[in-house]
Amino acid sequence: MFRQVGSVQKLVIMTFAVLILVLFSDVLATPLGGYADQRLVLSFVSGLLAFITILSFARHSQIGKRFSGTVLFPTLILSLAFFLLAFSFRSQRYVWVEPVMYAFFFLAAFASGFWLACSSCGAEFTRILILLVAATCTLYGLASVNVYLFATFDGVTKLVDFIPWGFVNIRYWSHIATWCLPLIPLAVLVGPLKKVRIWRIIVMLGAGMWWWILFLTMGRGSILGIAFGVVFVTLLFGRRVFPWLKVFLQYLLAGIVIWLLLSVVIPSFMESGIQVRTIKADSSGRIPLFIEAWKMSLQNFPFGMGPQSWLTHEPITEAYATGKKFGHPHNMYLMWAAEYGWLLIAAMGLVVIQAIRNFWRRRAELLDSDDSNQLLLLAGFTASVSAALFHAGVSAVFMAPGSMLVGLFVLIGFWALILPGGDFSKVERPLLNPGRRVLIGGLVSMVFLIFWALWMGEVWRYYQDMRADEPYYLEHESEGTLPRFWFHGNFPRN
Repeated sequence: MFRQVGSVQKLVIMTFAVLILVLFSDVLATPLGGYADQRLVLSFVSGLLAFITILSFARHSQIGKRFSGTVLFPTLILSLAFFLLAFSFRSQRYVWVEPVMYAFFFLAAFASGFWLACSSCGAEFTRILILLVAATCTLYGLASVNVYLFATFDGVTKLVDFIPWGFVNIRYWSHIATWCLPLIPLAVLVGPLKKVRIWRIIVMLGAGMWWWILFLTMGRGSILGIAFGVVFVTLLFGRRVFPWLKVFLQYLLAGIVIWLLLSVVIPSFMESGIQVRTIKADSSGRIPLFIEAWKMSLQNFPFGMGPQSWLTHEPITEAYATGKKFGHPHNMYLMWAAEYGWLLIAAMGLVVIQAIRNFWRRRAELLDSDDSNQLLLLAGFTASVSAALFHAGVSAVFMAPGSMLVGLFVLIGFWALILPGGDFSKVERPLLNPGRRVLIGGLVSMVFLIFWALWMGEVWRYYQDMRADEPYYLEHESEGTLPRFWFHGNFPRN
């Protein structure tokens, strides 16, 4: 991929640009709208990272040999599964936009993380990543104070119409919270700024604002996911993770104090007060969606009903036929099983087993060592990833483009931390001579670039056709916008 320091620098630039795009799309006034721009950037970045890693492995046969034994097999099986399971539906419109997106996404995440581990740059990248996450999230949280003040001075009582800002739906913000809140405490525990007092105070205020927004919106999926990640990590690492847990709880307490101040004390002096959302005890209509997706997964077992068939299939259950519609079943695993079949879930299982095996080995190494920084990094990233995987069971964490963009770099960091490192820059006897490596790299590059260009063209045509369909849909349909690949997601339709 990239060489040593250069790899980290380029990934850092990408990460910073992604975080700014996701959190501040309103300020940037992006040309196509935040959702569409983020989807296009996701398509470009994941394809670019997949391309660079494949090219690097093709040119460096020694790394490629080790890659095939650790990451290549399960990752390529998963990526190819999206292609193969979509192939029988190739006559349908836009059939390749989503399977190729997922193939690039997982390949880019796992292969990039592996290359960082091979280059012994994983820890360096993760340290910079948590600083970027903490800085951008803190800036977003502190900027929310201005939004709050303008809203309250204007007599607004329903703050959730304005906060979180910059997101078309509060669920898309809660996805980002799930990925980021477990990582933010690491910014004051690991890295060059951990002893800077003003930095610790600013980060605490920023994290507290994020917790306040989460309490304000009552994002159950995010709250439950983060709670699961924290408990899971505490059980896995025990007392060694207490420094991270202590800071995490401090930020949670700061969020509670800010919530009491901004949502209880200040509104008590206002004549109209402020409406406070409560945690719903029901499933918000998700159970009929889960059952429908489950029934779909059994219709063409184990191959699924095809990409985007959730949008186009005839309803199977009466509850779904007569209930509220969404662009996805609010469960990524059931959606993949319904559209790509249980064979895809089995392919994902290979990657999960591989991750568990490498994680467990790395965990044992760190528990036996005195490297508390590395252990805390692994604990924080494990909490983030496990929280997101839990949240994906009740929301579109791996469908919303902002969540996928942030998750891409978090997964890269996680994979770089759990895989064994090594320096492959000093290999003395490559398996292939330089001329043949250049030839193979050139052929792989040409084929990949042609395929990537064709797919990006299909993505753009899909966007144009969706926009052309949007006025008709809004005029003649009563289901409202159903975000999926694009924000107007109920397209194509039967």
